Amino acid sequence: MRCRWKLSGRGPRPPPCRAFSLTAQESMNWVLCVFLQIRSSEEGLVYTQSLACTFGDACCWWVGPWHAIVCIFHPTCIKPVLFAPAAIAPKDEFFYSFLKPWLGDGLLLSSGDKWSRHRRMLTPAFHFNILKPYMKIFNESVNIMHAKWQCLASEGSARLDMFEHISLMTLDSLQKCVFSFDSHCQEKPSEYIAAILELSALVSKRHHETLLHLDFLYYLTPDGRRFRRACRLVHDFTDAVIQERRRTLPSQGVDDFLQAKAKSKTLDFIDVLLLSKDEDGKELSDEDIRAEADTFMFEGHDTTASGLSWVLYHLAKHPEYQERCRREVQELLKDREPKEIEWDDLAQLPFLTMCVKESLRLHPPVPVISRHVTQDIVVPDGRVIPKGVICLISVLGTHHNPTVWPDPEVLPAPSRLPHPPFLSISRLLEEGAGF
Repeated sequence: MRCRWKLSGRGPRPPPCRAFSLTAQESMNWVLCVFLQIRSSEEGLVYTQSLACTFGDACCWWVGPWHAIVCIFHPTCIKPVLFAPAAIAPKDEFFYSFLKPWLGDGLLLSSGDKWSRHRRMLTPAFHFNILKPYMKIFNESVNIMHAKWQCLASEGSARLDMFEHISLMTLDSLQKCVFSFDSHCQEKPSEYIAAILELSALVSKRHHETLLHLDFLYYLTPDGRRFRRACRLVHDFTDAVIQERRRTLPSQGVDDFLQAKAKSKTLDFIDVLLLSKDEDGKELSDEDIRAEADTFMFEGHDTTASGLSWVLYHLAKHPEYQERCRREVQELLKDREPKEIEWDDLAQLPFLTMCVKESLRLHPPVPVISRHVTQDIVVPDGRVIPKGVICLISVLGTHHNPTVWPDPEVLPAPSRLPHPPFLSISRLLEEGAGF
């Protein structure tokens, strides 16, 4: 109630500060607004863009009569929240809690000292020398997907669900990079991959069904039971890989193990987690390793598949950009056999890189970042985000905000790519969100 009092403009606050206020419609519908404002994914995206155009920097709405949400879509308001100490603006558990039974305390859901410790221990996993050999895996997985498309085209198929195919390709790549396991999921059904896709869909669906936010109700429903079954399957698979790898390490010894891996030129994510130690020489527990591996599989496949799908969509809508990207790649690979992209080639594709960045601006794979405010935060113009509210930092709204971007819905001419504010805003979001 304190949040409602302050956000309505009636609560006490030190001058000259003022709180984010409700619109007249929001004030009238404050009890029922949860049913009016929580939209399906596509409608929600359009609604978010309209809010950015209407309010310019931020606005407030409610999930039911008690949960106050401040949605922010301007860099000047985003920065004080993202760069506030973790004790003042920690990760919000209201939106992330549905993932907890699946992902545990991995980097996405952990906070404080545990997050900092895991972040330090996992940093070596993303060193260039470890990532470079993965290019061979990515090329192999993409070649399988291309072969499927060529087969469908030869059979006369003119339409396909691009996101479904790309999701399988990213999961295929990740399973090889994380577990060194080839499930052939692009060519035949995989129970483990199907469980990950089902869990992702169930979590997304639950966000839009307010009554099922309550655990005791959700797990009585068919969806809740399906969620638990899929969780068990995913956890059993990850646990089995961890135990098998732990049995291998003592028999070989760490040095012999690394030498064997060096011959194959790949060190997978489980290897890195098993070998990681903190400053005190302590290793990650099996539960911690499972949480990080499951988090990597979820975050890695969903965001990558979404980003790639939108890139292909925009290139299909703009054939002149598509043709220029094609020529750039063909010129790079013209004297090479096999014609596969290598790590060092990525810096030699400037126009394709700009097109990817512009697509990420228009349709960011992570559309929102949420924080729970535990102390009043004052933004630069003097308004107050009061203690107790949930802050939704709208990446999508920021990149479609006409006060930030000129003509945000229009793909610019090639000479204007990328948009000038893109790099500064992306850097703000990456650094502040801890990516």
